[in-house]
Order: sequence, then C-alpha cells, then structure tokens
Amino acid sequence: MSAILITCALTGSIHTPTMSPHLPVTADEIVEQGIAAAEAGAAILHLHARDPETGRPSAAPEHFMGFLPRLKAGTDAVLNLSTGGSAVMSLDDRLAAPKAAAPEMCSLNMGTMNFALYPMAARIGEWRHDWERPFLEGSDDLVFKNTPRDIATVLHEMGAQRGARFEFECYDAGHIAMLAHFAERGLVAPPFFVQFVFGVLGGMDAHPDNLSHMVRTADRLLGRDYAFSVLAAGRHQMRFAAMAAAMGGHVRVGLEDSLTIGKGQLAPSNAAQVEKVRRIVEELGRTPATPDEARALLGLKGAAATAIP
Repeated sequence: MSAILITCALTGSIHTPTMSPHLPVTADEIVEQGIAAAEAGAAILHLHARDPETGRPSAAPEHFMGFLPRLKAGTDAVLNLSTGGSAVMSLDDRLAAPKAAAPEMCSLNMGTMNFALYPMAARIGEWRHDWERPFLEGSDDLVFKNTPRDIATVLHEMGAQRGARFEFECYDAGHIAMLAHFAERGLVAPPFFVQFVFGVLGGMDAHPDNLSHMVRTADRLLGRDYAFSVLAAGRHQMRFAAMAAAMGGHVRVGLEDSLTIGKGQLAPSNAAQVEKVRRIVEELGRTPATPDEARALLGLKGAAATAIP
C-alpha cells in the first residue's frame, strides 16, 4: 500500500486542563510535545492555541506565535492551523492567527453543527479553573457555526489569498456533499484531503458502518481526486485508525481527540499516541510518510512560503 500520513492534533479546544495533566497548554509544552510527536512519526501537526495562564482555548495570534516559530525551527513537520478554533469564537477571531501566519495547511469544518461536550462535565469532581465546568456544561445549547458563506470566506482568505491547502473536516455525509458543492463552484481544487470525524456528539457516531458509508459517499461525489484520513474521539481512536489504515486511508491521533492510550489509561504525551499508531499501521504493511512526502501528496506550497518567522 501507499505511504500513510500520520497527523497529530496536539491540544485542540475540547478537553480542559483538569482532564489530564499531560494536555499541553503553554507554548513550551506545545513545542516540546509537537517536536516529540514529529520525531515519533507524525508528518502533520494540527494546531490550536491556549491561554498559557488558564489553559482556555485561545484565538489570539500572540498565543499561536508563542509556539509556531519554534515548531517551524525544531521540526520539518507540516504545521496545520485550525480555522475551527472553538465553537464559542467568531469567524474573525478564528481566522486571525491563520491569516497572520499564512501556513501551508489549515483545517476547515464543512458545516454548521451541534458540538456537545457537556457529558464530559459529569465525570469531574474538582476543577483546576473556574471556566472549565461552565464551558463544558454550556455546550448543551451551543452550535458550531460554519455556514456556506463562512466556508467560502475561509477558502478565499486562506486558500486563494494565502495559498494554504486544507484538511476538510467532515462530521457527516452532508459535509462531503458541501465539499463537492464548493469544488463545482471552482472555489477549491483537488487533490482533496478529507478528514472523517467520528464520535463527537452532534456528528456521526463511531460505528464501522459509518466509516464505510463515508468512503462510499466520497468515492461517489469526489471521484479519485481525494485522500481520506480518520479520527475518532476517545476510546474509539486506535480502533478506527486501524480500520482506516487497512482501507488505504490515513490517520489522525493526538490529545485533542483522545486523552487515553488504553482503557482507563491516560496517554503520557502526544508522542506516545503517535508511537502506538505507528506500530499499528506498520503491522498492517503501511509506511509512515515523511513531511516531504506529505507535502508532495497534498500539493502544499512548502514551509518556506509561510509567514511564520
């Protein structure tokens, strides 16, 4: 089979610091864990920022710039900036850092959806920060907004204006149809890198039938001009990674998506998850792609063309 892209999502905006002492929050922690994840085999680092004092998800460019230059200097991995940020952020806020950094790759959620995190709050007794519990519990009335107009804005600002390619995050089959719609409008061109997302309450549940359905839908709507990757939240992470690798797809792991590395066992780092998924995919006969191979496969402009110092 072809080389397999391993993406590592380092911190995200879902989990809170109380949930794991290993979740990277400060710039130093993100740099340390990002470099280690790349050394373990991750060709792509999917990046969010946090306020280093509170661990709260942040869209502030200064928080991104606390780690982006050092990651660029310390690893050749593709730096993939989130344009999703957090559901409580405006689109302008979510785009502030990506516009300043002009990275070679960005994520792009392909639709508006419920993004319910509140079940996680019931598992915690004591909280490190006063924002965590209301942040999670308030998600029972939270909509992640990414309308067709929003998507077109991201495609224009980050793609047409700054040359980024995209990790198209698809939480349901309708999101693949939305990607095909924008391709028909000529606002995005292949090759498409499609990230199927399972296990978020509001999107698809983590069931193997849904993975097969998503692949069939993408085959029908996108033809041969796409590659798919799979992430599954929580305990489903490694099982779905194995299925994706066996089907010829790519994989994403990281503490954004799951805080564990086994049943009841917190992952000690992002690199530990990368090392585990690397063992899985190599046992299936796949070879982890290098960053240069990832750039060639995805048609990226290269790190030298970014605005990251």
